Amino acid sequence: MDDTPSDTPPPPGSRARAPVVRWQALREGAPLHRATAHLPPPGPGEVRLRIAACALNFADLLLLEGRYQDRVEPPIVPGIEMAGTVEAAGPGVTEPAVGARVAVHAGHGGLAEAANVPAALCVEVPASVPLDVAASVLVAHGTARLALVHRAHLQAGERVVVTGAGGGSGLAAVETAAALGAEVVAVARGADKLEAARAAGAVHLIDAATADLRAEVKALGGADVVFDTVGGAVWEALFRAARPEARLLPIGFAGGEVPQIPANHLLVKNLTVIGLNLGGYRRFAPARLAAALGEVMAAAAEGSLRVHVGARFPLVEAPAAIEALRARTVPGKIVVTSA
Repeated sequence: MDDTPSDTPPPPGSRARAPVVRWQALREGAPLHRATAHLPPPGPGEVRLRIAACALNFADLLLLEGRYQDRVEPPIVPGIEMAGTVEAAGPGVTEPAVGARVAVHAGHGGLAEAANVPAALCVEVPASVPLDVAASVLVAHGTARLALVHRAHLQAGERVVVTGAGGGSGLAAVETAAALGAEVVAVARGADKLEAARAAGAVHLIDAATADLRAEVKALGGADVVFDTVGGAVWEALFRAARPEARLLPIGFAGGEVPQIPANHLLVKNLTVIGLNLGGYRRFAPARLAAALGEVMAAAAEGSLRVHVGARFPLVEAPAAIEALRARTVPGKIVVTSA
């Protein structure tokens, strides 16, 4: 495919094929390159979204490497969460209306000028919420809300340990747990990320480079709930630091190692391990996903949640944004914008 700039976008409501610039990998493990694709008209149940902002996640790296649970046929266009303006609607679609500002957890396709996305998954963005902010809260705060409220039933006064607490998902979990009245223990690497976690509501701060994470958490009284985005040795330490009847959520494996859970040890302290794949709700409970994301967007409009955007890149610099994500040096979210 060529990499010439895209033509002028079609007028609102048009169902013509739309030439759009996007960043794609031709196969799993291949580098991103800039291409112009001719986006077909939105089909039944779809709208065409003119993308203003796309927030990046660790899952985008897994998607490009072919290691994510939701596989995408090449060419792979990363970008799970995005926000923009509806340009056109497919047959039978009346909501969202053309011209509406929406955000969507689409699973892929966000590193582009436009994409066709499921109308049922679009969440209205209130006028008071900037689109780059709207794109930044879907995965992180949606995951935190469904994990801690719907799945773990976190209660006020419980102690929750959040790993990777300086990243987007970790900060969202810290903030969500603190808002629920929990005692939050943040585990992150480096003073800057720990300070970000403190500002989000963490009471206790533990540097991930500590020699004995298990001992430090046990010294605090152990964990009632674990929200782990790292895996590997970190998961193992917190598994052993869990209190009786603790609930443990393996959210991600940024450390590279997927832990193996000894089922017999679950019996010793009556532990519960709870899986959560936010993208899975797109298939088996889209209404529940949309409702949770609607609550997150309402909270953003009310100003009752912080949006942790650590860096912004224009679309033309999308590969640099991906590398910043890979380096894990940016506290909070990395957002790619159309400007």
